[in-house]
Amino acid sequence: MLRVRTKFLPRMFTGDHKENRIEISQELLTNAHGNENFLKNIITGDETWVYGYDVETKIQSSKWMWKGSPRPKKARMSRSKIRVLLIVFFDWKGIVVMNLYHLVRW
Repeated sequence: MLRVRTKFLPRMFTGDHKENRIEISQELLTNAHGNENFLKNIITGDETWVYGYDVETKIQSSKWMWKGSPRPKKARMSRSKIRVLLIVFFDWKGIVVMNLYHLVRW
């Protein structure tokens, strides 16, 4: 028997998203060439919704299966009423600003 992990897929990007990322990356590389402090001047950020439940990790959801058996599938848990908008900005040293906005769905 083999221990097989459940497969979680990342978000899928469109062709436009991929092309935009390539263009920005090439522009950053061009600007960074010859300037050692270039990356130290960049602050970037991200935001995401965090829901009030613990998602089972791949290791926790893994099962013992016979070789050649199909991979197990699992539906995600339903979201709770409590959710938090997490916004984080960071630079090369670490987190610069982090905000949590608590929202409750009725």
